[in-house]
Amino acid sequence: MSYTVPIGPYHPALEEPVHVKLYTEGEVIKDADVFIGYNHRGIEKLATERNHIQTITLVERVCGICSHSHALSYCLALEKIAGMEVPKRGQYVRVAICELERLHSHFLWLGLVGHLIGFDSAFMYTFDAREKVMEMLEMLTGNRVNYAMNIVGGARRDFTDEQLKLLLTMLDQLEEPLKKIKNILGTDKTTALRTKGVGVLPRDVAWLYGACGPHGRASGIKDDVRKIDPYICYEDFDFKAISFDDGDIFSRVLVRILESEESIKILRQVAKNMPDTGLNLGMKLPKVPVGETCVRIEAPRGEVTYYVVSNGKQNPHRVNIHVPTFKNAATVPAMLRENSVADAGLIVASIDPCFSCLDR
Repeated sequence: MSYTVPIGPYHPALEEPVHVKLYTEGEVIKDADVFIGYNHRGIEKLATERNHIQTITLVERVCGICSHSHALSYCLALEKIAGMEVPKRGQYVRVAICELERLHSHFLWLGLVGHLIGFDSAFMYTFDAREKVMEMLEMLTGNRVNYAMNIVGGARRDFTDEQLKLLLTMLDQLEEPLKKIKNILGTDKTTALRTKGVGVLPRDVAWLYGACGPHGRASGIKDDVRKIDPYICYEDFDFKAISFDDGDIFSRVLVRILESEESIKILRQVAKNMPDTGLNLGMKLPKVPVGETCVRIEAPRGEVTYYVVSNGKQNPHRVNIHVPTFKNAATVPAMLRENSVADAGLIVASIDPCFSCLDR
């Protein structure tokens, strides 16, 4: 018997609004369609009606989990148009928040995977580790979400020596939970049964759709913007770009676990090697000349691209935002085919979607 099974746009198996239509034969998915656009807020239009400082606040709210990535991308674009060089200390502060945000995002996704496969002990343990990361963010920035650490020309707030020492101590406390998460999700037979060979995305299909971030790297796409096109000062740090070739959900789990280890390694280097320079260029209201540019960074979910056009006025003329979920969502039908309906929610969630970013 053939059936059409709708999932969403609001469904208990999905954390965000998306509509997936499954075309099945019995319990086997033969094809699928993905429909987006349920969370549009007009961010790009609103950006043209605000000055540069207000726009930083606006784009920081494109997404709650990767808010720093959006504000950073916008500031990098303006700095590139204006030919500004951010002081080294400001760059290191930005890197620290980038990597803490990556840890926050990866732990969140790993916990949701545990929840979706019915492994709620793993979910709670992973979210407890995530809470430690959010405590670090609050200790350094004063905020658990939307950290307000970016201004045009550098970072808004500095880290004291005491904060950097405390950061190292808190990272030590995170090491053991991460090892346990790696052991639980990496060796548990139940996890393997629900994730190995499920939702496979072959490398050639991933390349065709432009899959990026941990999702693409789990399918053998070895592109990490921090490595292939370093921004801020990532060339100063010793870390590995993680990738696997199997392309299943289990590989996506491993990529994020191992990337978390690398983020901790970067954070240790930031805390130990913080430059003794200025923090920012001290501009209250930046003057951005006429120009346009495109910048890209490696956000937690993948490559975020900002195309910004300035006409020399206080308001940006155009702000175009391209997010990883746009490319990764296109791979969902390919991953769903020949899998069971019972795995559909997990497969959709395995791209780590952010429809808040995607729909804007």
